[in-house]
Amino acid sequence: MTIPSEPGGATSATLKRELKAAQARKRAAALLLIAPLAIFLLLIFVVPIAALLTRAVQNPEVADALPKTVVQLHAWDRKSEPPAAAYAALTTDLAATQDGEVMGSLARRLNVEIPGFRSLVAKTARALPFADDAGHALALSPDQVRAKLIELDPRWGEARYWRAIAKNGSRYSPFYLLAALDHRQDAFGHIERTDPDQRIYLSVFGRTFVIGAVVTLAALLLGYPLAYWISTLSERRANLAMILVLIPFWTSILVRVAAWIVILQTEGLVNHALRGIGLIHAPLELLFNRMGVYISMTHILLPFMILPLYSVMKSIPPTYQRAAISLGSHPFAAFWRVYVPQTYPGVGAGALLVFILAIGYYITPALLGGPNDQMVSYYVAYFTNVTINWGMACALGGLLLAATLVLYAVYGRFTRAQPSL
Repeated sequence: MTIPSEPGGATSATLKRELKAAQARKRAAALLLIAPLAIFLLLIFVVPIAALLTRAVQNPEVADALPKTVVQLHAWDRKSEPPAAAYAALTTDLAATQDGEVMGSLARRLNVEIPGFRSLVAKTARALPFADDAGHALALSPDQVRAKLIELDPRWGEARYWRAIAKNGSRYSPFYLLAALDHRQDAFGHIERTDPDQRIYLSVFGRTFVIGAVVTLAALLLGYPLAYWISTLSERRANLAMILVLIPFWTSILVRVAAWIVILQTEGLVNHALRGIGLIHAPLELLFNRMGVYISMTHILLPFMILPLYSVMKSIPPTYQRAAISLGSHPFAAFWRVYVPQTYPGVGAGALLVFILAIGYYITPALLGGPNDQMVSYYVAYFTNVTINWGMACALGGLLLAATLVLYAVYGRFTRAQPSL
């Protein structure tokens, strides 16, 4: 006797397929909705930054201007005398380079390696091609070309000038990244520290992180009690207080910095007030030093600390503290051991946000700080606008971006490691 199969099996499979298809359609619709924004961010944000960061490892000046010379020097051991064919290739490359921009880039790049290389390249380029008294180009062997170049300028007989060309023959090099870390490659490609009088960038990075940390700590010390006080207010008063906190967002940073210049100057409001109440007898130096930078940056970045703290504190039930006090805990102990740990996510988010914004500041230290208070962003602007050294600017910016990403990774790992309350 045959038992008929239940129709529910086929119906269940059909429902599963339809459910999967419906979920796939919802995912496709969601992707289509965010696709314009994703494409916009990719084209406007990601691609330009990636293109700029590649400039930090690009080193095309020598390879573009002296391609034949680079080929001849590829197998050279950089210890013995350069091959005669390299001299001939150099004259061919320099004579063929008609673009003044390419020649200028070559001279500037080699002058970084050896001071005075710029004049050597210009002098040699003007003398080429070698010609007789009648102005006819001479057909010279490689050995004769070498003799002519050394006769033109004895520096061509020194191996260090040729090592500088050979070392920079590749289109990609860690030169700018190493320079941003106060290191360099020697003539044989070994990494070494730069001369003591040229080691500035590690101290600049250290100064940047110290200023960022001090400003973050100051913003936390000022923002935590203020955010706590706002969270205890009624809704109407809390909204009014948050409006006052957000008012600085409606004012340009330049205007706020200019206001601090007026307030902190020798005859400004701060010094007048302190002398009026008898705390000081001579005006304090609050401008064009580190103190002015700390005060202004803390004021500008304080709302970025208050907002995350307030959003977390507002969600914490006040009954937790009251319950701890009712069980015999001291009010401060209840606050410190019950309330404060619940605000750690807001503290972490606010500190991360303020620190990342602080290490990228440029205008405030430039206007209120002294020569020893400038941060990495100042040198990025200097190499971009003054010396037009995009490689060095991108190397410094890339290292600053890498530090920011590391902070994000550390914060993400820290928050994941925290047990849920």
